[in-house]
Amino acid sequence: MVFLPLFALTSVEGRLLRPLGFAYISSLLASLLVALTVTPVLCSYLLPRAKAILKGKEPRLSRALKAAYAPVLRASLRVPALVLLVALALVIGAGIKLSTAGQSFLPDFNEGSLTISAVTLPGTSLAESDALGAALERILLSVPEVVSTARRTGRAELDEHVQGVESAEMDVRLKIEGRPKDVVLEEIREKTTLMPGMNVSIGQPISHRIDHMLSGTRANVAVKVFGDDLMVLRSLGKQVQAAMTGIRGVVDLSAEQQMDIPTLRVKVDAARAARYGLQAGEASEAIQTAYVGKEVSRVLEGQLSFPLVVRYGTEEKRSAQAIRDTLIDTPSGARVPLGALADIRDDRGPNFIMREFVQRRIVVQCNVAGRDLVSTVNDIKKAVAEQVKVPQGYRIEYGGQFESQADATRLLLILGGLALVATVFLLTTVFRSLVDALVILLNLPLALVGGVAGVFMGGGVLSVASIIGFITLFGIATRNGIMLLSHIRHVMEADGVTDAREAVMRGARERLVPILMTALAAGLALIPIALGRGQPGSEIQAPMAFVILFGLLSSTFLNMFVVPAAWLLVHGRRTQLAANERK
Repeated sequence: MVFLPLFALTSVEGRLLRPLGFAYISSLLASLLVALTVTPVLCSYLLPRAKAILKGKEPRLSRALKAAYAPVLRASLRVPALVLLVALALVIGAGIKLSTAGQSFLPDFNEGSLTISAVTLPGTSLAESDALGAALERILLSVPEVVSTARRTGRAELDEHVQGVESAEMDVRLKIEGRPKDVVLEEIREKTTLMPGMNVSIGQPISHRIDHMLSGTRANVAVKVFGDDLMVLRSLGKQVQAAMTGIRGVVDLSAEQQMDIPTLRVKVDAARAARYGLQAGEASEAIQTAYVGKEVSRVLEGQLSFPLVVRYGTEEKRSAQAIRDTLIDTPSGARVPLGALADIRDDRGPNFIMREFVQRRIVVQCNVAGRDLVSTVNDIKKAVAEQVKVPQGYRIEYGGQFESQADATRLLLILGGLALVATVFLLTTVFRSLVDALVILLNLPLALVGGVAGVFMGGGVLSVASIIGFITLFGIATRNGIMLLSHIRHVMEADGVTDAREAVMRGARERLVPILMTALAAGLALIPIALGRGQPGSEIQAPMAFVILFGLLSSTFLNMFVVPAAWLLVHGRRTQLAANERK
């Protein structure tokens, strides 16, 4: 029941976590099938011949555990109200501590490689951009942990992620051994500041693409400024960038490199073109064919197909005068210079204009390091609100992983609440008592105590992975409560024990070993995952393991004292009155 909310998650978090829910539920169903079929058959064959049963003796460890547990339980049952108050204090303390934890969408990945985006001034030539990229590669290779680099400078004009030649992407392979990854990244950021006029943003291949899918940018946080006038947008972008400067946790801060670059404007004069029998559109098409090219056919080489493009030959140095002298064919067969058909003048224009939802926008982006994502974003919002005055008709939006974190957390809390209500209904139906159902669910806040400790042992950041850990933990903790309470009721109903205190003592003592075995089996399976923290591939599993492991410790320990005390406090007087009435 508690894992069903995972299947309602959408976007990136749904793709990452739905398989986990499917695997968990499938495993539970398989375990249920084995427990109802294979286990009884094995018991019928093996238990009658078991030495411990034939001799009527318990294992020595089991007797020792019960002997140590019994006096402590008896003492706690003398003051059940005090036990509940202590448990309540622990839960409140855990809740307060949890409120101080950082928040993030996904844990920080350790992918063993980096994706570095380096952007210089628009209009930079390919040769100069290549030289800057090579210099940046030399700087990166000076870091001991950097094994190799590979670079792409610019992207094709028809690429879905088109980039000018002033933009480069680098794949950097790391070998982290002696120093932590955070220290290595800090050194890389310090050294890349030596590149003048170049904005460098450091990401990782998978997390980089997650950021791109969530916000359309290659960074954890994207502050988007929307409006109509490009000059106003650029001014607001600079103000936002200045407001974000100096905020703790903000690294790789940069704004879109949007600026006016030299252009040559060619405007065809329809009247002058008509004198030569050309329409304005035909003249424009001829200009495009001359300088951009026109695909006229395809060339086949084996299984590959290449476009055959017709265009004018390119000169080493193309000047404005050379463009004016470009000859254009006319219907009469004469060839006239382009300057006779169009007005050609030097101009300036934006290197690109980005739009989102059909509205112009400019983006200021940054990554987050050394601090949790949500706290950093909250400080960014506060600083921007205080320092940036947004004119009418313009607006600022915030995008990135924190949006998905907030949406996923909100959805999990709502659906988790519904799952909790359904769990109460199931327990009430089975035990025919709402009070008993609520006593069993005391294990949830008891598990929270250790789960919060697990969050801080795993880095102190509450992510979606940690929340899934709490969901799993609550399911296991509820099962422990069911095992304990059902046996207490069995002792009273099947064995005829009428004294509530004696029933609690006997039921808890007899269920001590099964509950400890259940918790120990789950805990031993989780220890290797928790110890793998920081290793590539363990980023989502390790925080879950810490939460479940420490939550198991607290819920198992407190379950053996708090649940018996709560049940005795609720049912003790009622059971005694019923016994007196029978007498």
